[in-house]
Amino acid sequence: MCGIAGYSLSPKSSVDRTLAAQALLAGIAERGADAAGYAYRAQGDGRVRGHKQRSGASALLETVELPPEASEALLHVRDYTKGHPTIEANNHPIRHGAVVGIHNGIIFNDEEILDRYGFERAQPEMTVDSEAIFALAEHTEGRAGPLQELRGSMACAWLDERRPDLVFVVRGVGRPLWIGAGRHERFFASTPQTLELVERYTGVRLRKREVREGTLVALSRGREAWTERFRPDRRFEERQLPAVRAPDEGASCLQRLAAIATA
Repeated sequence: MCGIAGYSLSPKSSVDRTLAAQALLAGIAERGADAAGYAYRAQGDGRVRGHKQRSGASALLETVELPPEASEALLHVRDYTKGHPTIEANNHPIRHGAVVGIHNGIIFNDEEILDRYGFERAQPEMTVDSEAIFALAEHTEGRAGPLQELRGSMACAWLDERRPDLVFVVRGVGRPLWIGAGRHERFFASTPQTLELVERYTGVRLRKREVREGTLVALSRGREAWTERFRPDRRFEERQLPAVRAPDEGASCLQRLAAIATA
């Protein structure tokens, strides 16, 4: 069980980019403490930059910093299943070629996918199953159909350096995903409570909805550019995990966020 979150903002949005990212990170902090990280797209050159570390979100929250012009961001906390967090490349956000992504869930046929397409690991020491998602995304340039080949649970999102102004947000099966829509903003997160936290600290009112299973949503400049449907492979069994894996991380981050917002 992991936590994912992020946003797509219009240039017209007055939301503080760093504070919004911190609110999202604090909201998902309770879902994992093995690693935490974030990524954002820099304006001008279109490159995706970010940071990840082997810690809970509480050790990262106060150092999160995004430039005022950053209009797309991804955030992640990890409760690992495959790919030990002592290997930095296994932690999220994960880069495969031009794609940088985050994932909540577990893919059971990742090695099969990598072999079938002849994908090489981005780094030789990587073993994380999530890389199969982003290898497919890079190869197919974000089309929804090939995601049907993945077997396992999945809620994920990614940025593609070849596709400026776009954030791809996907829900397969077995993991939650919510979108919150403002006038010039689109936020997404594993839980609606995280979106409520964004409302509290940014002052933006959001219309919230749960993303349907088997849906890809492309976000662009604070709006939904298009939606694609696909049929996720449900032929897998997975033991149930509690949604709250690191309650102390969640409590600590909420206290720190309150202090940051009043500083």
